[in-house]
Amino acid sequence: MASRVNICAVDILDNPSTFSSQFKLEITFEVFEHLPHDLEWELVYVGSAESSAYDQVLDSVLVGPVPEGRHKFVFTADAPEPSKIPQQDIVGVTVLLLRCKYNEQVSCDILNDGISYSHLIFQEFINLGWFVSNDYEDPELKENAPSKPLLDKVNLNQSICFSNVLNSNFKELVL
Repeated sequence: MASRVNICAVDILDNPSTFSSQFKLEITFEVFEHLPHDLEWELVYVGSAESSAYDQVLDSVLVGPVPEGRHKFVFTADAPEPSKIPQQDIVGVTVLLLRCKYNEQVSCDILNDGISYSHLIFQEFINLGWFVSNDYEDPELKENAPSKPLLDKVNLNQSICFSNVLNSNFKELVL
């Protein structure tokens, strides 16, 4: 069975930028049949290759219900919180992930009070990733980087590499 959602393009706006700048992604996607529930888009900054405990969900947005056709929106998320990243991992290369999940409402039991409750199940089906290079603009600091990053005194230049997009399509989106 063919995919019901296809990402056509993701344009990283304001690239390169400083470490403290917001991420702005213009996302264009196609839906091949009406989706009655939300798509959840999530932007994740990988804080360290050593452990996912340092990953930061920068923001998430629900889009839906989604009619058949081509759609475009700008997803804006705040920069990662440097205090949640190991100091040795702030300068260097990391990964930015864009995930998409389908939100389906599922009914639950009817309780004694006669009220029916429901909950949401999210099925992840798209995971795109880009390498992000964080480096100092000052040539002297590039050559002799301090052991503790100087975020408050020196802007880190953040460049997202387009030539190395990582794409993981999970199992088919099930409605």
